[in-house]
Amino acid sequence: MKELDVLMNTYLEQCYTSASGEDQQLFETLLEWPDPDLYALLVGRDEAPDPKLEALARRLRALSQTR
Repeated sequence: MKELDVLMNTYLEQCYTSASGEDQQLFETLLEWPDPDLYALLVGRDEAPDPKLEALARRLRALSQTR
């Protein structure tokens, strides 16, 4: 999905290297999700089962709103 590619690449370029090791691992976990599930999470239709993943998803959503 093009939308996911744009959002995920934006995070990689702007945030990943300065993110904590835990956030980097959480991001890598999200990369393993199927595209439809990840898209639903990142547009706010679904919530992540893990509160830490949900917090990262909120940051990714906020990043997409600044674009």
